[in-house]
Amino acid sequence: MSAPAPSADGGGKPGGGDAARRAARLLRWYPRTWRDRYGEEFAELLISDIEERSQAPGRSLDVARGGLVARLSAVGVCGLPLRDPGAMAPAAVGDVAVGRHVTASLVSLGCCLAVALGFGAAMWSQLTIGWQWSRPASTASAAGFATVATSVAMSALLVIAVLAALPVLGTVGRRIATRQAGGLLRPSAALVMAGAIVFAGGRHFENGWPGTGGHGGLIPGGVAAFEWATSLSVSSYWAHPGALGAFPAPEVAWMAVCPLAQAAAVISAAIVVRRAALSARVLAFETRLAAAACTVMIGLLAGCSCWVATGGQPAGGQRSGGQPSLFHAGLIDVAGIAVLSLALAIAVQAARTARRGLGLARG
Repeated sequence: MSAPAPSADGGGKPGGGDAARRAARLLRWYPRTWRDRYGEEFAELLISDIEERSQAPGRSLDVARGGLVARLSAVGVCGLPLRDPGAMAPAAVGDVAVGRHVTASLVSLGCCLAVALGFGAAMWSQLTIGWQWSRPASTASAAGFATVATSVAMSALLVIAVLAALPVLGTVGRRIATRQAGGLLRPSAALVMAGAIVFAGGRHFENGWPGTGGHGGLIPGGVAAFEWATSLSVSSYWAHPGALGAFPAPEVAWMAVCPLAQAAAVISAAIVVRRAALSARVLAFETRLAAAACTVMIGLLAGCSCWVATGGQPAGGQRSGGQPSLFHAGLIDVAGIAVLSLALAIAVQAARTARRGLGLARG
C-alpha cells in the first residue's frame, strides 16, 4: 500500500510539516541524480514513517548508509548505473548509462592514481637521494629493494598515465576541432594552466635538489630533481613552523602553491574526461589500463612499506664521514603509507566496477 502524498501544508496529520522537513534533511544524504529520479517517492515513504515513528535512530542510520552507497555509486566506486524505468528500449538507454558509470569509475581511479603518484613521489625522492649519495653494495637490502621497487613502479605509473591520456586527448581534440566541445574548453584551459604552473615551478625549484653526491643515480638526475621539487609539499615541516621559517620564502610559497595547482589539474582532468563522451572502445582500453595501474600500485605500496617497516633508512644509509643520512622515514611517511593503502583500495574497487559495467554493456 503506497504512502499518502503530503499536502501543501506538509501532510494531513499534526506535525506533518515537521515530518516533511526531517525527510528533506535525510534526503540530502543522497546525490542529486538519485534524488531527481527517486526522491519524491522516497520522501513520501519517509514522511509516512516519521509520522508513525517519530523517534527512530535506526531510520536515520539506514538512510545515511543508503545515501553513502548511492554517492559511491555515483562516482563509480560501486553499484550499477541508474537506468530510466520508463524507457521502452532499456538496452539503448542502458548503453549511455553504462558508459557514464564506467567513465565515473575511471575518473575515480584516475584521482586515486594521482594521489598515489603524489605521496609515492615524496617517499621515492628520499630513496633516490639516499641512493645518489651512497649506492648500496647490494639491492637485496630493504632500502635497496625499496628504491628499485618504487623506481620501477613510479616509472610504470607515469607510462600508464601517458597511455591513458593519449586517447582522451585525441577525443577532446577532435571535438574541439569539429566545434563539438560541449563544455570542454574551460576545464581544458584550466588543465593546461595548472599543468604549466606545476611544470614551470618544478623546473625552477629543482635547482635546489640535494641529491648531488656524485655516486651515480638509479634514475636520471633531472627526473629525480623534478619529482623532488613537485613533491616538496608532502613534508613534516608543516608541523614545525620554526624549522619551516628557515626555508627561503619563495620555496615555502611553492610548497603551498604546488599542491593547489596539482589539485586543480586533477579536478580539471576529471571534468574533461566526464564531459568527453568517450567511445566504448576507448573505455575498454582505459579499463585494461586501470587493471594494470592497480597492479603497479601494489608494487609501489610494497616498496614504500618495506622501507618504512624496516627503519626507514635510505639506500645510502650514511653519508661519507659517518654522518647520518639526509632523510629517514617519519610520521609523514607512515601517513603516506596509509593514504597509499586507501587509494589502492578505492582504485581496485573502481576498476572492478568499471569491468562489471563493461560486462553489463556487452551482455
